Amino acid sequence: MRKLIITVFLFLCMMQTACLYPGRINMQNLKQQIFEKQTFEKQSPFITRQFSPYLNNEWIGNAISYGCYRKGQAPDIKGPSEEQILEDLNIIKQYWHLIRVYGADDDARRVLDVIQMHQLPIKVMLGAWVASEDNVGQKESNVKQVLYAIELANMYQDIIAAVNVGNESQVFWSFHRMDPQHLIHYIRAVRNNTAIPVTTADDYNFWNKPESHIIADEIDFIVTHIYPLWNGKTLDIAFGWFDSVYKDIKSKHPDKTIVIGETGWATNYNADKTGPGEQGTLIKASVNLAAQEQYLLMHNEWVNKNKVTTFLFEAFDEPWKGGGENSPPQEIEKNWGVFYENRIPKESFQNYLNHKNNQL
Repeated sequence: MRKLIITVFLFLCMMQTACLYPGRINMQNLKQQIFEKQTFEKQSPFITRQFSPYLNNEWIGNAISYGCYRKGQAPDIKGPSEEQILEDLNIIKQYWHLIRVYGADDDARRVLDVIQMHQLPIKVMLGAWVASEDNVGQKESNVKQVLYAIELANMYQDIIAAVNVGNESQVFWSFHRMDPQHLIHYIRAVRNNTAIPVTTADDYNFWNKPESHIIADEIDFIVTHIYPLWNGKTLDIAFGWFDSVYKDIKSKHPDKTIVIGETGWATNYNADKTGPGEQGTLIKASVNLAAQEQYLLMHNEWVNKNKVTTFLFEAFDEPWKGGGENSPPQEIEKNWGVFYENRIPKESFQNYLNHKNNQL
């Protein structure tokens, strides 16, 4: 019976969307346009769509990145059930009301469905994962992600606050760095077929370069990643450096709203993994629960004081990352959450909450 109710609910949502957007988008034609790299014109004049991190007139910019995958799950392999997603979101809504997800796929749709069905007080920055088109398979994946992002953005306008096309696809050290014209093509495809703000996320080491301006000119606001830990900073100078980087990006793009799309402090790492760009070489600070606790205190003080939308990375540890079962548990990519993979809060987060409550 429950499955029947859910099926009927989703059908009614689709029918409502069809009524709101009758004949607006022929998805098959759009797929062909995107795949064949047919030209999407930039809006002229370009009218910025304002990113609005508000819910019921309250600012919700103290936000969180949400990876939904638990032990034994991974993108394109096995996703979480609706019950697991609901459990996650019921945890998240106690502390945050704006989340970031990274792909436009069935798992992201399930997240949006659960928010809508249960009327959860959560908005979403939806991702579309695109990467360098070294082969036809990756190009097909990019097109699929972009099409799905367009579909979801039009179905869930009340929930989706923005669409983020591409994640760290331009910075010089990216493993999936793509042609900037390809990224612009996908940004325009999404922006020309939706009515909400569109952006792309990248490391500060891209947005501080002159070549970032051709991308910035295509989007409604900038999403940047600023990690003191990855940049060799210790806790005592972490937020002085963080603040200076934010102000530098703002000065280089004065007409754009700047959102911090990722920052955080891991609780474990593999110090033996050394070499150019490796965690054991780049990281110079303590990486443990106590360090994360201190970072959370400074993070929340800065965000709430400056009212800059900032996505903490991340809600839950994700064991599929950093090589999954083929890598040790101390691999840093598995250890950024403020909750363990089993959804128990880390001592760092619990201590932060106790400190926060004592300040009331």
